[in-house]
Amino acid sequence: MPGYQTQQQQVTIAGTEPLLIRCLLDRQQFSDPLGKAARLGISSAAWPMFGLLWPSGMHLAAHVAAHLATHALQPGQRFLEVGCGLALASLVGHRRGADMTASDCHPLAPTFLAANLQLNHLPPMKYRYGEWDATRHTGLQAEESVSGRYDIIMGSDVLYDRDASTALAGFIGRHAMPASEVWIVDPERGNRPAFSRLMADIGYALEEVRLDGKAGADAPAYKGRLLCYRRPRPQRSRVI
Repeated sequence: MPGYQTQQQQVTIAGTEPLLIRCLLDRQQFSDPLGKAARLGISSAAWPMFGLLWPSGMHLAAHVAAHLATHALQPGQRFLEVGCGLALASLVGHRRGADMTASDCHPLAPTFLAANLQLNHLPPMKYRYGEWDATRHTGLQAEESVSGRYDIIMGSDVLYDRDASTALAGFIGRHAMPASEVWIVDPERGNRPAFSRLMADIGYALEEVRLDGKAGADAPAYKGRLLCYRRPRPQRSRVI
């Protein structure tokens, strides 16, 4: 891959077989020769973040694996990962047979997804461009962007600033089924309370699970939460 260096890492998520993941060598990588990232508002400092393996992403992938081990897939059930980066959680769900769609706004996210599907001998998986702010116009065709509604929407470390959190809540409102779940792994970002209030405004109840963990031989200490937002199916009014 020209302009930057990559490496392959074996990732093991509890309850699943290891995945071989192609990722960036480090966070010093940058290559935007055509200016695609710049036009999308992605700075050189933020550019490599999509292509790294992050602890929050590992926790989200573990939750997907645990959920699919204990809950049967429902007919027509659709999953959407937002801000997917390397789409680890989507890859775990895809390998389990879930109808997964990965989405991101980074121009190289689909390239890395295709490479990682091939590395793990997995069939193609759906990918869509995921711009949360409905007021932004990217020039992409409608079929290239997220459309329709999903039963489960998930993401890791996506509440990184107030504007992003507000835009994400609006995006979820446009793309979640009336009865749906939203899973967010948050490493104690300060925007969690405001985001939860926005989610409550569109009918979601919140259940939090602590994800704190001590440092180990292969992993740093982690402090965060799994935020599970659930919106029940609307009750039909009775005609008397």
